[in-house]
Amino acid sequence: MKPKTLPRSLFEAVIMPFQAMRLRYVPLLMIYFAYGATAFTAIADSFLVKKELALSAVEYMELSFWLMIPWSIKMIFGQIVDSVSLLGSNRKIYVYIGALLMTLGTLMIAAIAGDYAFFKAYDKDGLYMMAMIVMTVGIVLQDVVADTMSTEVTKPNQSEEERKKELATIQVLARLSLAMAGFAVSGLGGWLASIYSYEKVFLLSLFIPILSIIGVSLVQLNPVPTSPLNKKIFFGGIGFAFFIIAMGLLKVPYSQEIIFVVSLMIVLYMLKEVVGDLDAQTVHHIKMAMIVIFVYRAMPSVGPSLQWWEMDVLGFDEAFFGILAQIGATLGIIGMWLSGKFIVDKSISGVLIAMTIIYTVLSFPLLGMYYEFHTLLGIDAKTVALIDTALASPFDYIAGVIMLTLVAIYAPDGKKATWFALMASFMNIALAAAKLLTKYLNEIFVVTREIKQNGVIITPADYSQLGMLMWVVIIVGFVVPIVTIWKFNPDSNPKATTPNATKGE
Repeated sequence: MKPKTLPRSLFEAVIMPFQAMRLRYVPLLMIYFAYGATAFTAIADSFLVKKELALSAVEYMELSFWLMIPWSIKMIFGQIVDSVSLLGSNRKIYVYIGALLMTLGTLMIAAIAGDYAFFKAYDKDGLYMMAMIVMTVGIVLQDVVADTMSTEVTKPNQSEEERKKELATIQVLARLSLAMAGFAVSGLGGWLASIYSYEKVFLLSLFIPILSIIGVSLVQLNPVPTSPLNKKIFFGGIGFAFFIIAMGLLKVPYSQEIIFVVSLMIVLYMLKEVVGDLDAQTVHHIKMAMIVIFVYRAMPSVGPSLQWWEMDVLGFDEAFFGILAQIGATLGIIGMWLSGKFIVDKSISGVLIAMTIIYTVLSFPLLGMYYEFHTLLGIDAKTVALIDTALASPFDYIAGVIMLTLVAIYAPDGKKATWFALMASFMNIALAAAKLLTKYLNEIFVVTREIKQNGVIITPADYSQLGMLMWVVIIVGFVVPIVTIWKFNPDSNPKATTPNATKGE
């Protein structure tokens, strides 16, 4: 008998990243790796917020919304990267600046965690917010440059078909780099947070900006001249940024909702300016795809109350959350590795429908734990969480790869940074919508954690409405995306040219 071998399709999926890797990609992938490595502090940050800050679930979601703003004004950074050179560079210098901001934000959070005397006169919640904004701006700036450079490490003088395939491949490798970073640091961060102070964990995380500096110092790019500044986009973005700041400082009623609507209108207008030279079929395809992606990314989550319940009721500690993160990161790599060829070959709508169904099914084990079904079955809660994380993890990165591949293929010459920034802003506005919807649901279904001041309980824990909140999130997260994909399927137009429909044409 002949020995069994891997099916050809599976074998191709396994070796695809090896075959696709090129030495010229490595420095760029280091920057993506540094971005993924920010997961190192995720568990320490969650416990720091719960133990040291007095934020409610609604306040936490409001904070999350404000932290989405830098991602929503990426057009400003994109225009700067496309059109403004500093010290003779319009790429690398901005990664250095981003690393400096990330370092500053990290040191501020370490100071909060360490209760430094210098900061005791200030409100911890406000300092935490400021530190997160500074750090986020640094990450956004690096992300804009990395996405731009992902189109500039390709092999020159190749056919359009070869270029499209290489761009898709780079996006897969970039997501794999993010996943590998999570694999490297997620569990380690949780373990360290369980044995050392949160302050020390944040100080150790300073290796992250160092990684991005090394990567950008080594990267070799195809020569790209600066393009003229698009004054509408740049000054419009600057004006929008000041508008957001004013709304926040003046505490205007419904400021978040106003900012969401205005930002969506501005980004759509700017996108129209950038794609004006593309053909009608391409524009139609992009519009349909963006509707689907926007709705998919705008679905609400349960919010921080689910993790608080896991901490308080199920007894999950830092070390166990680290184990969950390590399992998720490990299987995320495996899933991305094996699905790379599938992602490149399949349609956007098909992938998103599959993921919507999978995520819905995998939501039920946690829901069952809330109703103590695991106790009736004699199964430990940690076992259920481990299995659920293991099943869900491989699907976490696929939507991002599909979207970034589409963006990369249609990036206009001379406007790549602006294009990436605007498209990313559009997707991040969708995430801001998700934050708003999550906030509304938490206002309807109120869940509170225990908050103490000077040893006195000022807010008792109440998780009685968490189950209903989870039900609503699951139902909305299944029905709305499926209906939207069916109605606005970007693959339904046979004449539209898609990145995955070029074979046989």
